[in-house]
Amino acid sequence: MAYLEPAPIKDKENPFDSMMSRFDIAAKLLGISDEIYNILKTPARQVIVGIPVTMDNGKIQVFEGYRVIHSNILGPAKGGIRFAPDVHIDEVRALAAWMTWKCAVVDIPYGGAKGGITCNPREMSEGELERLVRGYTSAMLSVIGPDKDIPAPDMGSGPREMAWMMDEFSKAHGMTIPAVVTGKPLVLGGSLGRVEATGRGVMVCALAGMERLHINPYKATCAVQGFGNVGSYAAKLLNERGVSILAISDMSGGYYNDKGIDIDKAMAYSQANKGSLEGFDGAEKITNEDLLTMKADVLVPAAKEDVIDENIARKLQAKLIVEGANGPTSHKADPIINEKGVLAVPDILANAGGVTVSYFEWVQNRLGYKWTAERISRRTDRIMKESFDRVYQASIDYNVPMRIAAYIVAIDKVAKTYQFRGGY
Repeated sequence: MAYLEPAPIKDKENPFDSMMSRFDIAAKLLGISDEIYNILKTPARQVIVGIPVTMDNGKIQVFEGYRVIHSNILGPAKGGIRFAPDVHIDEVRALAAWMTWKCAVVDIPYGGAKGGITCNPREMSEGELERLVRGYTSAMLSVIGPDKDIPAPDMGSGPREMAWMMDEFSKAHGMTIPAVVTGKPLVLGGSLGRVEATGRGVMVCALAGMERLHINPYKATCAVQGFGNVGSYAAKLLNERGVSILAISDMSGGYYNDKGIDIDKAMAYSQANKGSLEGFDGAEKITNEDLLTMKADVLVPAAKEDVIDENIARKLQAKLIVEGANGPTSHKADPIINEKGVLAVPDILANAGGVTVSYFEWVQNRLGYKWTAERISRRTDRIMKESFDRVYQASIDYNVPMRIAAYIVAIDKVAKTYQFRGGY
C-alpha cells in the first residue's frame, strides 16, 4: 500500500504561532490567570487518522486525515474540512483556534474545530473522492455529531462532500441526521443564503469600516485578492452598494481596470471557465503584489494565509483592510499596518458571516423548518454589524487595533463562560 506523506510546512511563519502571538497580547490585556490561559490555548482534542482508499487503478492509497477540536466551552465545536496537498496539523490546529474566536466574537453558541485531509482533490475522480470522504467520516464517527462537532466545507470541499458525510454518518446511526454537517445542498437541508454568506459578512464589515473612516461607498475604490466563493461575492455585494472594484485576482493572476471591473461578467466567466479567470478580457493583467499594494480605499484579501507579509505591508496604500481569508496578514506585518494608521478588520470578525449562516442552517435542521432568504440576510447583517460595533468599541476602550480588540472580545467571552461552567 502506498502512503501519502503530508507535505512539509512551506509558510515562512507557523500559522499556529501567528495566531498565538495575537492571543498572547489580548490575554495579557485582559489579565486572565495562567490556568485559564493554558486551558484556552490548548486544543481539547486532536485526532489523526489514516484513510485507506481504493483508487480507480485498483491500488490502495492511504491518506492522512485530521480533526482538531480546539474548544467546546461555548457549545458543540464547529469548523470546515480542508482538502489540499499541503494541509498539516499546525495549520489545522491554528484554524481550529481561529474558529473558537470567530464563533465567540459573533456571539454564537459554538466552540471551534477544523479538519483536513492531505490530498489533491483536483487529481482525484469523483468516485475516489467519495470513497475518501466516506472513509474519513467513518474514521471520525466518535468525534463528529450534531451536539459534539459539526463539520462544514472549506478549501477543496463543498456541498457534494457534505452530502456524502451526512449520508455516511446517518447510515451509521440508522436515521437521517442533517444537522451533523452544514453547507449541504439545499435539497438535503442546506440553508438559503449560505453560498454568499462569508462574502456578505465581508461586505457588512467593509461598509461599517468605511463609515468609521468617513469614506463614501459611492466614491470608494476596492481591490479583491482571491475570486473564489468569498472574494467574488464580497466584490459583487460591495459593487451593488456603489463601491468600484478596480482589481480582482485568482491563481491565474491579477486583473485591473481603472474604470471598475464588471463583477457579474467576471463571475460568469470564472464559472464557465472551471473557476479560473485565465483569459478574462474585461481587465489588464497585473501581479498579485500589484493588486495588494495598489492605490485603493479598501483591500479585501480573500485568498490564503500570510499574503500580507512585512514586504507587502510596507507598500500598502489601502486605508481599510477587510480580511475575507483566514490569516491573510502575518503577525510581523501587524505593527507596520498599525503604524500606517490603516484600519484592519480581522479575519475572525470579517469572514464570520459564513459560520453565522452555518449556525442558521444547523438551527433550521434542528427545528425542521426553513427560513426565507430575506430573513437569513437580515439576521446575518444584524449580527455582523453588532459584532463590528462591539469590536470597534473594545479597540477604543483598550486603545488597541481591531485585531487585538477582536481577540479581547472573544477570549473574554470564552474565559467567562468557562468560569461560570466551572473547571476541575
